[in-house]
Amino acid sequence: MTSVVVGCTASAWLVASALAPGIFHDHLGQAGIDHNSAQAAHVEEAFTVAIILAWGLAVGIAVLLAVAATWYLTHRVQRSVTMVTTTTADIAQGHYATRVTSPKLGREFDDLATSVNELARRLAATDVTRRRMLADLGHEMRTPLATIDSYLEAIDDGVRSFDDTTKQVLWAATRRLERLAADIVAVSDAEEHLTRLHPTPTTTDALIATAAEAARERYLDKGVHLHLREGAPVAVTVDADRIGQVLANLLDNALRHTPPGGTVTLGSHRPGPGTVALTVSDTGDGIAAEHLDHLFDRFYRADPARGRTAGGSGIGLAITRALVEAHGGRVRATSHGPGHGAQFTVALPAG
Repeated sequence: MTSVVVGCTASAWLVASALAPGIFHDHLGQAGIDHNSAQAAHVEEAFTVAIILAWGLAVGIAVLLAVAATWYLTHRVQRSVTMVTTTTADIAQGHYATRVTSPKLGREFDDLATSVNELARRLAATDVTRRRMLADLGHEMRTPLATIDSYLEAIDDGVRSFDDTTKQVLWAATRRLERLAADIVAVSDAEEHLTRLHPTPTTTDALIATAAEAARERYLDKGVHLHLREGAPVAVTVDADRIGQVLANLLDNALRHTPPGGTVTLGSHRPGPGTVALTVSDTGDGIAAEHLDHLFDRFYRADPARGRTAGGSGIGLAITRALVEAHGGRVRATSHGPGHGAQFTVALPAG
């Protein structure tokens, strides 16, 4: 700011020094005053004094205004920077409810405040998810571990013999822990893009037929009807095994939430050019609107108690989303509410 004031002052003085004398003498000549007369010398001296006083006063006022403006802007900027620094320090200490008030100093500062507030909001959501995930992970592990512990204690006390039934129970608990560990690794790899895909040309009807055949026995055991509604076959280039895993997760999820006698429909259609949709819809429990945006989060369950008793790990839908997004697609869930079933749609690039 000081350099600007000095530069403007010097420029004004140079311009005045170069132009003012000539213009002044022209006016004296037009007024009929001899340049060499005492009157002209007196007038010229008065003009010079007036110019110096006016210039000095203008410079003084300009300097005062510049200093005041500099102090005001510096104070506001420092206060805003201090507020952002304090807020980010609070956020770093885990106080995610802290927010920055917009300083109204321009778009850049407003964008900075918005970004810090969005960071705090996302960290708060991540922290909630982390806490819930750890709690659910502990619950998932507690049941099989408690089973193993109780059976081993019973064997050690001589209450139970190490027969085939005991072996089956222990193996089942061990497999549940292995499946949970494998699911956690799978969803982490998929979300961090560490899963290697092997895309090959195939068609939607082949994907649907393979998934339906793999799930058919489980559906027969529960008494749920699995219906195929195939559209016109569409060529896609995907990792058939991974998309098969996606459909298997969705079919297992639908089976868990559909009572005996219900129907699950597996189908495909072409929602638009360049896109193909695979759908899994059921006549089961349905989903409340507030749960739809969180279904694909790790360990999230719309009905925690029912989800655990139904045998789900709470990770299948998170794996599904990660694998679909790895193919450049999207997955979403829709439902008209509890008791009205649900539909899961996987949108993939066609071709």
